[in-house]
Amino acid sequence: MSAILKAPLTVEFPFTRSVGPVQSAFLTGLRERVVLGVRTGDGKVLVPPVEYDPVTAEEIRDLVEVAPTGTVTTWAWNHEPRRGQPLDTPFAWVLVKLDGADTALLHALDAPGPDTVRTGMRVRVRWAEERSGAITDIACFEPYDGGPVEPAGRSGEFQEAITGIVAAARLDYTYSPGRAQTGYIEALGDRRIVGERCPSCRKVYVPPRGACPTCGVATRERVEVGPGGTVTTFCIVNIKAKNLDIEVPYVYAHIALDGAGLALHGRIAGIPYDQVRMGLRVEPVWTQGARYPDHYRPTGEPDADYDMYKELL
Repeated sequence: MSAILKAPLTVEFPFTRSVGPVQSAFLTGLRERVVLGVRTGDGKVLVPPVEYDPVTAEEIRDLVEVAPTGTVTTWAWNHEPRRGQPLDTPFAWVLVKLDGADTALLHALDAPGPDTVRTGMRVRVRWAEERSGAITDIACFEPYDGGPVEPAGRSGEFQEAITGIVAAARLDYTYSPGRAQTGYIEALGDRRIVGERCPSCRKVYVPPRGACPTCGVATRERVEVGPGGTVTTFCIVNIKAKNLDIEVPYVYAHIALDGAGLALHGRIAGIPYDQVRMGLRVEPVWTQGARYPDHYRPTGEPDADYDMYKELL
């Protein structure tokens, strides 16, 4: 058997959200080198601040400035920093209870090695040179052996307050389709479509999954299906997708390939979108060098009878 396929993949998108008055004050304060917490009904000061009391669920707005110095309550050493982390050299993740706060803030501590970090050590905020109103305005914490720092007593009122944030969400991972789908992908390279038959219920699943989703038993028997198939259901797409060079409207359908026990997805072309219908007989169209069908087009055959595909809806 050929080697199992693997490929590096990245999922990335900008996550945009608005912030309420409490988070707005906290983020704007960081931009101005001020750390704000919020006081709960029982007098505790929470840093980072929250908008609702975690005990009573009541809304809280009593902002309190705390000191930029504090004490490490617990820590873990990071030997290999990853992309996007606060420091590009080994550092400690620490929970720091800032002076004047009753809860701890998670951030990075710039220290020469794990033997220099300990619970109870005193640290202070190292501010980023350029600040925009984000948690990264605190570049990191650093060891501190000076005296207490008294907060200036800022109230949380700032000019040009932060009202929203944009965070880049990204996931890097290596995807492996496994034995069954590796065979499926390799067959597509030869312009063939294959599935695997369940030894119990005898259904042929395309794309194959390596196990029957109904019976739960392993599948091994490879079966070539199609190339023709039947449209079971479909939708008309009227909104153009970014980076997709297909003019709207177009039709995306479930297609039950001949011999398959499961419908797969495919775009329908070669026919006006308003003439696509359930039961339409179609066949795949391959473009030069493609590893999968570009779209499906009508074969010209009579429509399939509903009873022939109703179990695949």
